[in-house]
Amino acid sequence: MISLETLSVGQTAKVLRFAGGGDITQRLLEMGVTPGVDIRLVGSAPLGDPLEFEVRGYRLCLRRSEAKKIEIQT
Repeated sequence: MISLETLSVGQTAKVLRFAGGGDITQRLLEMGVTPGVDIRLVGSAPLGDPLEFEVRGYRLCLRRSEAKKIEIQT
């Protein structure tokens, strides 16, 4: 499994599925991070957390622990 937090800056991937479940999965779905959508890593904070992504034309910041729960295809 390749997770979202493994992307390099500027790299784009397709969201496949979410590991686990719960509140974070529901919140991500509500924000438009759905299976099949393209997502690109824009940058990260100086200490590496959080990560900034571009998805559906807007910027989204996720903690590394949240990004680890998103399985992707590069």
